[in-house]
Amino acid sequence: MKWVCVFTALLLLGRMGFAQEMTKIDPRNIRLGGEIGRRIDVTVNNNLLAVDIEKDFLAPFKLRNQTSGFVGTGMFLDGAVRLAHHTNDLELVTLKNHIADTLIATQESDGYIGLMRPAARIKKLWDVHEMAYIVLGLANDGDLFQRETSLAAARNLGDYLLERLTDTPPPECFEGDLNPDMPVTGLADAMLALHKLTGDNKYRQFVLDILDMEQWRKPIVCGRHWPIDGHVYAYIDKCLIQLWLDPTGKHPELRTASEDALEFMLEENGLTISGGCGDHECWQNTQAGMNNLAETCATVYLLRFCDELFRQTGAPIFGDLMERIIYNTLFAAQSPDGRRLRYYTGFEAPRRYYDGDTYCCPNNYRRGVADLPAYVLYQTDTGVVVNLYTAYAAEITLADGTRLHLDMDTEYPSSGDVTLAVSPEKAKTFTVALRMPRWCNQPLITINGAAAESVGVANGLFVIKRVWNKNDVVTLTLPMDWRFVKGRRSQVGRVAVMRGPQVFG
Repeated sequence: MKWVCVFTALLLLGRMGFAQEMTKIDPRNIRLGGEIGRRIDVTVNNNLLAVDIEKDFLAPFKLRNQTSGFVGTGMFLDGAVRLAHHTNDLELVTLKNHIADTLIATQESDGYIGLMRPAARIKKLWDVHEMAYIVLGLANDGDLFQRETSLAAARNLGDYLLERLTDTPPPECFEGDLNPDMPVTGLADAMLALHKLTGDNKYRQFVLDILDMEQWRKPIVCGRHWPIDGHVYAYIDKCLIQLWLDPTGKHPELRTASEDALEFMLEENGLTISGGCGDHECWQNTQAGMNNLAETCATVYLLRFCDELFRQTGAPIFGDLMERIIYNTLFAAQSPDGRRLRYYTGFEAPRRYYDGDTYCCPNNYRRGVADLPAYVLYQTDTGVVVNLYTAYAAEITLADGTRLHLDMDTEYPSSGDVTLAVSPEKAKTFTVALRMPRWCNQPLITINGAAAESVGVANGLFVIKRVWNKNDVVTLTLPMDWRFVKGRRSQVGRVAVMRGPQVFG
C-alpha cells in the first residue's frame, strides 16, 4: 500500500480516536532525567552558557555594517528562552534577558533589527532569514516570560518585514544561490506566532497571501541543483506550516506536500536507518551514510513534523520515528560533553564538528533540544498519552481540573524496563495510553503487579482506562532483542545492528 493511502487512513483514524485532543503539556511541569535530561543539562551548561555571546552573537547587531552574512542570533535566543522557561535556570534567564534587551536596544525607528547596513537590508536572503528568527525569539520571550518589551519589539520587526515584503518585495531577496523558497524558512513560523499572540489577522494573511502557503507544493528533487531545489529543511518547514494552518484536516490540499515527503521517506528510501535524511541539505534516496547526511536543521524540523503528525493523526508510527531520530541523529549532532555541534550526522564517516557557535545548524540544535520536553507526554480530553520513555517527574491538570503526578523510572534506551507511578490527587477514572514501539514484539504490561488490560490497542497505543488511585504503578517490560536490518540501495549486502530504537553499527 502506498504511503499516501496509509496517511489518509491514519488521518481518519485520528479523527475517531484522541488525536484531536492531544495537546502539549507545559514544559515547566516536567523534569527530565535519563539521556534526554542529560542532553538538556549539557546543552544549557556546556553550550549555551559557554559561548562568547558578545563577540559572536551581539557585536554584529551593534555595528550593523555588513552587506551579507548570517549569525542566527534569533535562533539562539529562541532556544535560550524556551530552555530557560523549562529549567528556570537563573543564569540562563539572565543570559536570554541580556540578549533580548541588547537586540531591542539596537532596534531602529522603522522596526529594523539586524546586522546589515541600510543599502543591503531586506534585499539579501539572509537578512530576511535572520530577522524572521529574531521575531520568533522575541515573541516567545514576550509570551513565556510576560515581557511586553520583547513582544512589542517582535511586532515592530514583524511589521517591518510585512510591509517591505507585501507590496513590492525587492527581487534580490528571492534570488541568489539558494532556492527562492529558502528566504521564507522561519518567516511563516514567526508571522503565525505573532498572529497567535496578538490576534491580528494581518500576520496570518501574509502567510496565506504573500507567502502563498495554501498553494505551496514542490516536487521531491534528489541531489544538489543550481539553484538548490528539494532542500529538506525548507521543504519540511513548509509542510509543517501547512499542517499548522489546517489542524483539523478539512483542507486536503494542505497535506499533499506532507504526503509526498512521507511517501518519499518511508516508501522510496528517503529516510536512512538512523532516522536522518538528505545529502548536502537536499533530498536523497541513496541510503548512503557519508559526510553530508542529515543536516541538523533538517533533523530538528523533521522531529517537529513527526510531532505534529502524531498529535493530528494519533498514529504512533510518528512517535517511533521521533525516538529513532532523537537517539541516533539529533544526539549524534552533539559531542558527549555538549560543547561541540555538528552540521551533518553521517554514520559512515568520522565525526566532524562545526568550527563555530553561530550559523543555522548549531542554533537549530539548541532549538531542537528546547523542543524535547514537549515530546515526552501529551494530554487528551480523557487522560494522557506517553510517547517517549525516559526518567521524568510530571505534573498535569486533567480536563476536569484533577491534578495528576506522574513519575517514570527507567534507563531507556539502555534498558527496556520501565516503571510509571500514576498518582492522581484523588481516585479518578481516566486513560493512560502507552506507545508500544514497533520494534518490540512481546511487551509485558502490569498494574500493581497484575496483568494490565487494554480497552483497545489503537494502531500501537496500549490504552488503559480505569479508576486510578494514588501510587498506582504501571510496569512495562519491552524486550530489547538484538536484531539485524537488511540494507537497501548503497547498503545492499550489509545489515544494521539494532537494539531497541538505537543503531549500533
